[in-house]
Amino acid sequence: MILKKLYLYPFWLISLITGAKSFRDNPIIGSKRLNQMGLHIMRMRLAQRLAWSRRKRMEHHVPAAYRAQFQKNGFILIPSYLDTDHFAALSAQILSTTAPAREMVQGDTVTRRIAINAEYIKLVPGLRNLIDDPKWRRLMHYVSSYASEPLYYVQTILKTAAEGEPDPQTEMHADTFHPTMKAWFFLHDVGEDEGPLIYVPGSHILTKERLAWEQKRSIQASEGLDFLSSRGSMRIDPAELAQLGLPPPRSFAVPANTLIIADTSGFHARAPSPGGNKRMEIWAYCRRNPFYPWTGGDILSMKGIAERRIELFWKAKDMLRPYLGQPWQDVGPKRPGD
Repeated sequence: MILKKLYLYPFWLISLITGAKSFRDNPIIGSKRLNQMGLHIMRMRLAQRLAWSRRKRMEHHVPAAYRAQFQKNGFILIPSYLDTDHFAALSAQILSTTAPAREMVQGDTVTRRIAINAEYIKLVPGLRNLIDDPKWRRLMHYVSSYASEPLYYVQTILKTAAEGEPDPQTEMHADTFHPTMKAWFFLHDVGEDEGPLIYVPGSHILTKERLAWEQKRSIQASEGLDFLSSRGSMRIDPAELAQLGLPPPRSFAVPANTLIIADTSGFHARAPSPGGNKRMEIWAYCRRNPFYPWTGGDILSMKGIAERRIELFWKAKDMLRPYLGQPWQDVGPKRPGD
């Protein structure tokens, strides 16, 4: 055991300058003594400072109104993103197209994802115009703080009718310690009872109250937090939000054709919903090493590679299933609403 720790120590140490976030899997990140000295909040501060520096260099590509909305709230909300006819044609094509899908079960909820890759874009060519549009790309890059291409999926959230453990995504949480981006482009109207996204406006900002809360939680990590918090995705009781000077969460029960791009280091969740509901969207995700000072240089964003990343990732996870597990199960060809 001692030899194993000595062997892994350089890896754990190098992880401090990456996006590694797990307190339970890395004894340096999870060290009570080091976090009492401020290790966790030091990483948070540096990552946040670098993210805003990168955004500053890209902000001239983004309209001032969108920048102001993001800087205040931590998200950009754009209703009626596409013109009506364009959206109707694109959404109808997506919802009627069958393609290879993967599913993951969390509690009483199934998340289905269809990769938007080169093969899928051949089936739904209108998607190329959307994700290659300069306005779309610049918004994604600005919020993520990187000129990197996100991973894109057609995502369906299916709330099963059967009783089960609660969906952990309905707990208010931050994805990680550093700024990161997720986006949702809704393919149908999302009602209050259909598991809308909820987000705490302004929770992407590192206030002194947030930093004090984070330091306290990082110290507690060595003594036992809930599983997902100990893995670095901090859960917060909604009653604690006011103590951090934060407003109540905002629910995004929105019409179809609404785009939301958010920094998910801010507190957010999926609202609970009754069984039998489903939510369908184009979902985007971008997370790079938070300690790079530059905005570009992402080889994985190059044409010919970017479109293949998801399938390569899934295949690698399948091969490593005996060692790392693989929550995303191949369920064969499906349409989003099946």
